[in-house]
Amino acid sequence: MKTAGAFWALVAPLTCVVVISIGQLLFKLASGSLDIRRPWTEPRALAILAVALILYAAATLLWVAALRHAPLSRLYPLMAISFVLVPLGGWLIFREPVSGPYWAGIGLILAGLAVIGRAPAA
Repeated sequence: MKTAGAFWALVAPLTCVVVISIGQLLFKLASGSLDIRRPWTEPRALAILAVALILYAAATLLWVAALRHAPLSRLYPLMAISFVLVPLGGWLIFREPVSGPYWAGIGLILAGLAVIGRAPAA
């Protein structure tokens, strides 16, 4: 495996995390009006769902490309950022409550990522 440049080691994986997080928020948006028993009755919700799925597919392809250039053990911890972005988006966009202990957990996730990021490559 080649040494990863900044794009493949950081920019591409973080882009995947952001796009996956946006996809989750779009799933939530679509779920508000999509009747899974009769999905064709809500074309707007279906369109939102389709966009979310396309974003997921694009992020997956970018992720696979990034894995060609950087070790999974270095990239995968970045996916934990979605555990920060999605609840933050739910709170900001959908006004979903996020408890104090949850925010503390988000802080621990970020602290854990900082520790992992400083660890020397194996």
